[in-house]
Amino acid sequence: MTSLGIEPQWIGLGTVVLLLAALGFWGFRAYQRRARRKSLLRRLDRIASAAAHQVLVPDGMGGFIHIDHILLTPRGIVILDTRRVPGLIFGGDQMSDWTVMGRGHRYTFDNPQPALYDRIAAVKALVGDIPVEGRLLFSNVGKFTKGIPKWVVMLDGMEVEFPAVDRATAAPPDPEQSQYAELWSRLVAQLRPSPHLFTNL
Repeated sequence: MTSLGIEPQWIGLGTVVLLLAALGFWGFRAYQRRARRKSLLRRLDRIASAAAHQVLVPDGMGGFIHIDHILLTPRGIVILDTRRVPGLIFGGDQMSDWTVMGRGHRYTFDNPQPALYDRIAAVKALVGDIPVEGRLLFSNVGKFTKGIPKWVVMLDGMEVEFPAVDRATAAPPDPEQSQYAELWSRLVAQLRPSPHLFTNL
């Protein structure tokens, strides 16, 4: 018995219970992350005829730039920069920093629009003739309180912005389908796997 009057076996049992609870908690969190990842990939697959995820793209200056998702859709190539930002988000096109207010905390992050423009330019330099656009895809755990900035799409609105591809009849936006297939293949051939972690929305 310890000086506190507790039998050693009870201390050992309590330690085991705590360890099991911690393992269960982290296991559940890992399960949630995997489930969110699979759900996002399924949704992206519905709106794209082809896709590349978590890749590095040549930036035209001897380096590479990370891109979360590149999609080939009926209207061209779409670049998605994904963000899971819980809380109330205050952001705007002319603001250099966007602010987040959550449960007992407040912080800022760089306006992601300029980085998105750089990603669009890098991809457009590789594919040329095919339309390239980008979106900042935010998880539903956050909410923009003063209106949604340009190029921002919330996860719930993704299929509204980009309808599902009808694989039975869908075709690339250019009449020359073979040209778009060739341009996409040229782009994919220059991609590298990115070390960045997957953003599970």
